[in-house]
Amino acid sequence: MCGISGFFTQTSQTPVPQRAEEALALMLARQRHRGPDDEGTWLHPQARVGLAHNRLSILDLSAEAAQPMVLSASDEADDASPLYVLTYNGEIYNYRELRAELGESRFRTRSDTEVILRAYETWGADCVKHFRGMFAFALWDARRQQLFIARDRFGIKPFYYTQQQGAFWFASEMKTLLPFLEDVALHRPGLRDYFTFQFCLNARTLVEGIHRLEPAHCGYVLPDGALNVWRYWEVQYQLDWEHTEKYFVEALQARLAESVALHLRSDVPVGAYISGGVDSSLVASWARQHTPTTNVFEGFTGKFPAEPGAPDGGSAFDESAYARAVAEANHIRLHEVAITPEDFIQHLPAVLYHLDEPVAGPGSFPQFMVSRLVREAGVKVVLGGQGGDEIFGGYARYLVAYFEQCLKAAIEGTMRHGNFIVTYESIIPNLQSLRQYKPMLQQFWSKGLFEERDRRYFSLIDRAPALTDVVNWAWLDQPSAFEDFQRIYWGQNVEKESYFDTMTHFDFKTLLPALLHVEDRMSMAHGVESRVPFLDHGVVELVATIPSNIKFKNGELKRLLRVAYPHTLPAVVRDRKDKMGFPVPLQPWMQQHAGVRQFVHDTFLSESARHRPYLQDSFQPEALMAKETPFGRNLWALLSLELWQQQLLDHHRPFALHPQATFACPAT
Repeated sequence: MCGISGFFTQTSQTPVPQRAEEALALMLARQRHRGPDDEGTWLHPQARVGLAHNRLSILDLSAEAAQPMVLSASDEADDASPLYVLTYNGEIYNYRELRAELGESRFRTRSDTEVILRAYETWGADCVKHFRGMFAFALWDARRQQLFIARDRFGIKPFYYTQQQGAFWFASEMKTLLPFLEDVALHRPGLRDYFTFQFCLNARTLVEGIHRLEPAHCGYVLPDGALNVWRYWEVQYQLDWEHTEKYFVEALQARLAESVALHLRSDVPVGAYISGGVDSSLVASWARQHTPTTNVFEGFTGKFPAEPGAPDGGSAFDESAYARAVAEANHIRLHEVAITPEDFIQHLPAVLYHLDEPVAGPGSFPQFMVSRLVREAGVKVVLGGQGGDEIFGGYARYLVAYFEQCLKAAIEGTMRHGNFIVTYESIIPNLQSLRQYKPMLQQFWSKGLFEERDRRYFSLIDRAPALTDVVNWAWLDQPSAFEDFQRIYWGQNVEKESYFDTMTHFDFKTLLPALLHVEDRMSMAHGVESRVPFLDHGVVELVATIPSNIKFKNGELKRLLRVAYPHTLPAVVRDRKDKMGFPVPLQPWMQQHAGVRQFVHDTFLSESARHRPYLQDSFQPEALMAKETPFGRNLWALLSLELWQQQLLDHHRPFALHPQATFACPAT
């Protein structure tokens, strides 16, 4: 786990070597938090290519495993011409198996970094199809005079790029690329996505000219600057009607056990996040079972304690009792951090700096605090439950959508048609999961009842209507995001008949990368590697083939996990129907804590905030604060956007790779 960065100049744009070295040094400095253990650079003899690496030592702690790693024509001659040079971020969990397949005698280190080099030497671009793990890397291929770039199947590890000053620039974090833009400007299509979903779709970011390499993509940067990128993997929702539930449960148990064992491979201690929900609790329990009983296993959680005289200011958001139940049942030493309003005021600017660009909800703030606790405990690697909701169906909105379809089918008399509609009789016992979502239900059913499935699901996740009186949509001048939504929702890899799969597929392709963005940035802010065992592609491929009448029978959220592991978790965790997903008591704090209220007020009334073109002239922060619901995210979306701009965009200072450089942001 590390930070990667670098550049590849076009043939006609050879830079001054000193400026190239300074550019690499600047990139290293901006990502030092990602790799506090070591750093290194490699510069092409004519300075056409520069690679940089910030190292967090996890596998093979020796200096021999340092990066950028060079594979020369003669392994015995350090000064031999390099064939391949690699800077890489992530973990290839099946590196031992690949070493055996590629030939142990070819290796001089115990690192997974060298495995990537040897795999590329053997299989070329197809090497990525052999990897199980999380990765983002850039590999200079001296033979082809091209830069090979790749990102893992799910987007666990980040890869940003821009094409400026006659060069292709890349980095693990977007902030690292900002100095190489002549000017920074908000990307309006990305901002439209953000106000609609609180994340950007496809390769977009919030900054004009900076893009993401999408998950499961790889490609070559050519000497003339052309970029040839393709998708190398896709999850296929081809339903398997031949096998029974018992078969699927046993297959799932086997694949998850293997995934957890692989994710525990490390030369440093491994711990686990425990939020109190099913996903993280299962991962922590499995990890403890794979760890020798003589070893101490560390767990980490956060809580929002109630303030004196303010019973709703935190206690309703405190799920630490569930985390303690899991820890006690599995003999895990649990570390807890109490997260206060003062922490919010003190640390939120740092959260937004490290977040790199605002994305998803306020869960990044407690994630930042818990990751800091992990580092303070001396743990470098921590497992989490990310991906469980999107793979197994854990979001309450799936239940809301199916409930509406049940009513529609009952009215139309089509309840018994097909295999995909949950009956209203069977779904009723599971409606308790919607107890805290009454405001969402009121809004959802206020208009458009019984419209087409895609339109109804879009209505469940569309946050734009709540910002109608806040955002200056005329300035954005962007069409609705619905057509972009449809292209993903009705993906060719999904069978259209399954409502459950079309919903989870959209979240898998869009929301999950956003949540993984948070997972990566908040852990790496403290030099901690976060691993996600649910996101092994063998697990995902299996679950995608399971029919919905098994995965979502009777409208039970995460049913398959509960059936497969009925005795792994304490009953108080296994049977709970009120999991909140680490929400932040922002609305109660604003009402009951003068400091938080003043902090929010001052942020929105700052000189910079009052001149944001995307805000209505009539925007009043007090009105937005008054309208915010206990689990609302509208205020968070605007607050985080403003703090991010103040820190990373408002004081831009460009760096020129060439003397007298002319900058130009490409059209997007």
